[in-house]
This record gives sequence, structure tokens and C-alpha cells, in this order.
Amino acid sequence: MENSEIDGLNNKKTVSGYRYLGYLRKYLLLFIGTIITAAGLELFLVPNNIIDGGVVGLSIMGSYLVKVPLGVFLIGLNIPFLYLGYRSIGKAFVAASVFSIISLSIWTAVFVPVREITGTPFLAAVFGGIITGFGVGIIIRNGGSLDGTEMVAIILDKKTVFSVGEIVMFINLFILSSAGLIFGWDNAMYSLVAYFVIAKTIDAVIQGLEESYAVMIVTSCYNDVSDKLVNELGRGVTLLHGEGGYSGDPKKILYCVVTRLEIDKLKTTVLNVDDQAFVTIYQVNDIIGGRFKK
Repeated sequence: MENSEIDGLNNKKTVSGYRYLGYLRKYLLLFIGTIITAAGLELFLVPNNIIDGGVVGLSIMGSYLVKVPLGVFLIGLNIPFLYLGYRSIGKAFVAASVFSIISLSIWTAVFVPVREITGTPFLAAVFGGIITGFGVGIIIRNGGSLDGTEMVAIILDKKTVFSVGEIVMFINLFILSSAGLIFGWDNAMYSLVAYFVIAKTIDAVIQGLEESYAVMIVTSCYNDVSDKLVNELGRGVTLLHGEGGYSGDPKKILYCVVTRLEIDKLKTTVLNVDDQAFVTIYQVNDIIGGRFKK
């Protein structure tokens, strides 16, 4: 066998190894996320009759009414949504979601005997919301889901004028209102607090605590500005070629990504070199590859 063929086989084995490790890491994080979510639900929210939105909220109410373990409802109510997701969204997403839902169902049963951490509803809503949101955020960030209503929202988004967020909000308002009829309106309001805390915590986990911003700079002094950004901020800069929409003159555009703490320094650096520079700054949710994280 020639050296080139041996190298090709070795490269394939390396790629397969990385892919296997990637799957292992993904499902390990999904597993950890379900443990954290189950702890938030069973140690804080469920004992105080506080619900989350979506299928989890419906499952908590169903479990309370018919005295069936929470995990049974989590699996049973999600089955039709998982079928829709399989047909419309993709196998990988559904596989990760099935694993997460089954794992959460098991861990909710494990945590039942441990109840409860606090009997104060407000504390339960806040701390339960933070813990639950942290766990759900890990699951979503790694390609899974616990909530079939999100799958419905993604499908309806393609067929209606409403966005995914608007559809999910409408469904959850209905679910949280139902909690008032079952648990009382005080608990429904605590559930609304928990839902808000969960949503904000999920955003923090998915987007990261350290906010990042993409910056585009249109300047005639692009070489000097680029050197300053590289040397003073330590950030990589990409040079884009553009054209003035009115004048038709060629333009050079600098593109880079900085953290929230570097925004003011970037503005000062750019304007000190070219006070006529045109700078646009917008937040980015995630960054993959490159030198930014380093």
C-alpha cells in the first residue's frame, strides 16, 4: 500500500475519532443538563406547585391532578411532538431530544424522595428558575429539547405570519393561566416569575455571560486602523472590499469581533486614527473557530 493511501486511511480514522468524541461530549452534556433540570423541578418548583411553560408545565399539572409520576407525562405528552419534529426538523435533533426527555423522566423520579429545599414560593420560583433554566440551557445549547411546543412553533412559523417566539409565548400564556385554575392565582403568578427567570437563565447559558460584538468599520485609513486594533486590542481583523452605493467609489471595510469591555477602547482607537470613520456595532450570540476565544 502506498504512503498516500496509508495517510488517507489515517486521516479517516482521525476524523471518525473526533466525530465519536464529539457525540460523546454532546450526550454527556445533555445528561448533565437533565440532572440539573430535574433538581430544579423536583427540589423547588414541583413541591411548591409552581410550573414552567410548555410540556413540562402541562406535565406538572397532569401529575398533580391524577397522581402519576411526572416522568410518565413528560414522555407521553412529548411523543406526538417528537413525531412531528422527526418529519420536519431532523433526526439528530429528535434523537438528542428523546435522550434528554427519557433522562429527565428518570431523574425526576430519583429526586422525588429528596423534596423539598424551601417552602417559600418566591424563593422556590427564583432559585428553581435559575437551576432549571441552567439545565435547560445546557440541553438546548447541545442540540436537544425538552419541550415539544417549541417544535410545533418551529413548524407553524413556516406556515403562519407569527414568529417562533410569539407562538411559544401564546402557548405558555394559556398554560400558565391554566395553572391559576388548578393551583390558585398566587401560584400562577409565582409560575410567571419562575418562567421569566428560566427564560433569562437559558439566554445567559446559550449566549454566554461574556457578551461579544461584531464591528464593521468603513475608513480611508484602513491600514492604520487595522494595525492599531491588532496591536492595541489583540484582535484579528478581516479586510472586506466594498463599494459606495451613491458614489461608486471602492471602499475598504474592516471587520472584527470584540468583547463588551473592549467596545469603548475600540471606538477611541478608531476615532483617534480617523474621526470620519463609519462604525457599526452589533451583538453576536455565538462564535465558532478563529482566534477570538484564545
